[in-house]
Amino acid sequence: MTALADPPVSRPAPDVPARTPRRRRSGAGRTMRGGKLAYAVLVLAVLVSAFPFYWTVVAASRSNADLAQVPPALLPGPNLLRNFEAVVEEADIGKALLNSLVVSGSITLGTVLCCTLAGFAFAKLRFRGRGALLAITIGTMMIPPQLGVIPLFMLIAELQWVNQLQAVILPGLVSAFGVFFMRQYLVQSLPDELIEAARVDGASTARIFWSIVVPVARPGMAVLGLLTFMAAWNDFFWPVVALSSSEPTVQVALRQLGGGYVNDQSVIMAGTLLGTLPVLLVFGLLGRQIVGGIMQGAVKG
Repeated sequence: MTALADPPVSRPAPDVPARTPRRRRSGAGRTMRGGKLAYAVLVLAVLVSAFPFYWTVVAASRSNADLAQVPPALLPGPNLLRNFEAVVEEADIGKALLNSLVVSGSITLGTVLCCTLAGFAFAKLRFRGRGALLAITIGTMMIPPQLGVIPLFMLIAELQWVNQLQAVILPGLVSAFGVFFMRQYLVQSLPDELIEAARVDGASTARIFWSIVVPVARPGMAVLGLLTFMAAWNDFFWPVVALSSSEPTVQVALRQLGGGYVNDQSVIMAGTLLGTLPVLLVFGLLGRQIVGGIMQGAVKG
């Protein structure tokens, strides 16, 4: 006779905690989303910032009579190439572009190298009088540059550099802003432990600079280089004092445009557009890499 199986024993179901609604992350992990007002403010800021360049394009493609109309035309016209030809005829714009490229490139390279060296010294090296020298360097930023024009012109005249590019290049090879900028960047981005480890391994100060400081400071050097290039390219005051129309930069050459009883504003705007395009090209090529390098350097692993 077959034994009957025991009936199944019912067990109480385990307590399952009730699901609570998922909370949004807060603090550093919170996802920030912009609302309609934020987008509207950003769009307005972009339009206000881009309108001067757009107006330059419109004015460069119109005639002087079109610009005198009330209200003025707000769309580009058909005279852009004609105004470019007038710019080439009235000023040696090709030579001016080449001179500006030489001056701006030389000043940028010199400023980035010298300011990175000085910034590293002020940030990580210990020497007598470091604080006083840094204070003097920062203090020079408070002196108006116009006060040094006459002594500087007397110096380049004594050296017989008037109307030569080195008269514009050499005074701009180092800037107090660049030294302070690189010093602050290296203080935040370069750990002291790296330098100490390199010294334990027997590396000299020059080897530490080229092998450790330069790779760490590369994002800051890129930003300083872009700012320096734009400032040197757009500089007008000192080049117009030290150079003449026979050896001009772009800003000096633009002074020769639109002459006559009535200034031709369309030709002046066409020359301004030609002088602005190289700066926009440099920023378009390097802007994303510079921002990406800054963000990469800000992440600490």
